[in-house]
Amino acid sequence: MRLPGRRRESGADDGSTPAERGEPGEANETDVLAELRPDGAPALSPDARRSAAQARTPVNRTVWVMAIVAVVSLAAGIVLSRFVISPAQAAAEVAPPEAGPITVEVERRALSSDVVARGDAVYDDAVSLTIETGDLGGPAVVTGAVPEVGAEVAAGRVLLEIAGRPVVVLPGDLPVYRTLRSGVSGPDVVQLQGALASLGIDGGSSGTYDAATAAAVAQLFTQAGYPAPEPPEGSREALTAAEEGVRSAEDALAQARAAVTQVGRGATSSERIAADNAVNAAQRTLDDATSCANAAAPIDPETGQALPKEPCATSVADAQDALRLAKAQRDEALAAPDTSAEIASRDAAERALGDAQAALAQAQQDVLTPLPASEVAFVANLPRRVDSVAVQRGSTINGPVMSISGATVEIVANVADADAALLAVGQGASLAVGEETLPATIAEINATPTRGAAATGGGDGQDSTASGRTEVVLHPTELTEEQRTALVGTNVRVTIPVSSTAGEVLAVPIAALTAGAGGETRVEVLRDGATTPELVVVTLGLSAEGYAEITSSEAPLAEGDLVVVGQSDGASGGTSDDASGGAG
Repeated sequence: MRLPGRRRESGADDGSTPAERGEPGEANETDVLAELRPDGAPALSPDARRSAAQARTPVNRTVWVMAIVAVVSLAAGIVLSRFVISPAQAAAEVAPPEAGPITVEVERRALSSDVVARGDAVYDDAVSLTIETGDLGGPAVVTGAVPEVGAEVAAGRVLLEIAGRPVVVLPGDLPVYRTLRSGVSGPDVVQLQGALASLGIDGGSSGTYDAATAAAVAQLFTQAGYPAPEPPEGSREALTAAEEGVRSAEDALAQARAAVTQVGRGATSSERIAADNAVNAAQRTLDDATSCANAAAPIDPETGQALPKEPCATSVADAQDALRLAKAQRDEALAAPDTSAEIASRDAAERALGDAQAALAQAQQDVLTPLPASEVAFVANLPRRVDSVAVQRGSTINGPVMSISGATVEIVANVADADAALLAVGQGASLAVGEETLPATIAEINATPTRGAAATGGGDGQDSTASGRTEVVLHPTELTEEQRTALVGTNVRVTIPVSSTAGEVLAVPIAALTAGAGGETRVEVLRDGATTPELVVVTLGLSAEGYAEITSSEAPLAEGDLVVVGQSDGASGGTSDDASGGAG
């Protein structure tokens, strides 16, 4: 019998298989098994042994590989089992830490206290604009000048064209409610005169729509590129008639005054002399008649007897009557003239002239340039921008024509009342718009919200006053058109610094602060080599971001010193805050 693994010393390759040569290998193992069969059966032939070896070789390899893998796995399991510890065993083997203070280092850092909120970016004071068209006398058809969304609405500009006439925008809070004409007065006239003055047009300041105001309105429309509004129909003809009436009344009055003057002048000098001469002549005639009547009868020289008297030319009685008449005529001629009739005519002529002049003044007022209610719109806080347009060319106005808002972008945020108490108008802020930070300024702080009840900052939709919040309105500064477009309509993060340190300061966590019996603020400092913390009284500055500024201390306190913020209880490894509590 040949031993397995025994090689022939001859290295010649005679073409036989290893099994035939008796060399070690799988065939030799098969040969050995065949030669050692317990039943003593004859050995197999070489061909049979070769076939058996080829059939059994893969099975033997698999068995050996599986056996080796099993042994290696068993050994690895034994080794790894020495290093695996269960959680329960690990917890049991951990010893509790020693009880003692928990410390942190004193730091140097910059502190800043901010009020942070969310705000909506909108254009300020959006309103719906309506036009008063009641005085048009016809349909209010839009004929042109329709603005585009985003267009600017400025004072003195044409907002819209209705029935061929412009609607001019002027600054003011009081809406249009009537057409303004010469002679009317009121707050709307005061507003108009102020609006004209803001445009550099002098319309007076009397509060009454007078000739100066009318001239200013005409100038306003000329600057807008339109003819001035026309006075009422027939007013110019009425003015012409009133002017002719005044001229006629003036002529009549002149004649009446001349009559009064003529009559009131009295007798002339010649008339006076003639009247005196007539009296004197009558007196002489009376004297002659009296002398003739009193003369003695003539005596006849021959007989010595009285002769009959010749009759007198005028009797005394006739002469006396003539004298009385002459005196009466003289008195009448020299008496003051009666001008009552002439004066009455003159007074009537004066009254007629006054009436004519009043009619002329009214006619002159009627032809002054009016301001129709349909041709003006008063808007507060100009300039503004057009948000939406509800009409188009050719449409008839029925309701608001457009929505306009302020041209100023503002951020409306709501903050807690306690935070609002720290803010002031004019205070700076910053807005987080995407990856960009924009500067802003507080413009309004309203205890009663003016932008609606929704709490834009809190996002809870509750009324600000009911939830203890205050509305803060901010105006961004130095916006480009791109920034304006990106900002409007978004909800942004608003940061308002209320206080900060000037650079880095000495600071400790607020948890390190304790209150002493006298109200002083202290920290416990664990010095190098010490086992017991030292109580150090400190003076605080700004508190923010969980830290408090140390402005001074009784004992030296420097960056890197260890201050106690809590205590480890030692048993369970947990911590507890100092029993005295933090100082506020």
